[in-house]
Amino acid sequence: MTSNSIKKNVMKSTKFSVAVLLINPDNDKEFLVVKRPPDDDRLSNVWGLPAVTIQSNELPENTVKRIGIEKLDTDIEATEYIGIKRSDRDDYELILIDIKAKLTGKQPSVEKAQTENTKYVDQQWTSDLNILKDAASKGSLCSQIVLDASSIDY
Repeated sequence: MTSNSIKKNVMKSTKFSVAVLLINPDNDKEFLVVKRPPDDDRLSNVWGLPAVTIQSNELPENTVKRIGIEKLDTDIEATEYIGIKRSDRDDYELILIDIKAKLTGKQPSVEKAQTENTKYVDQQWTSDLNILKDAASKGSLCSQIVLDASSIDY
């Protein structure tokens, strides 16, 4: 065996994230989707769910609240676990949890949101889960989880 054929066992970092399926308080059949910016490195211009990376020692339900504040300029709270999925992102492992949430504050606004990371460029309430197919087919775990839970192919 040559040194070229020996693979080094390098530990990848793991990133844990949470996405929310925010239910419309005026129509419980609708949920909020957000559009990623055109310069997004993985999922440009696709509709998906608002998400953030879990901070050190942060519980998922607190991460949900932070999504509301940082990404949607409102208050939301977790109501139900939907699912979890992992993916190898080449330079790290991603483990993502989808959580259903309810709006407890004003109407969400990606435009007014003050975030230091991905700033969404649009939002809409919809009842059509098919809007998530494009993102799911491009590797969006949060979209894949929701579609898998509804037995929708992507």
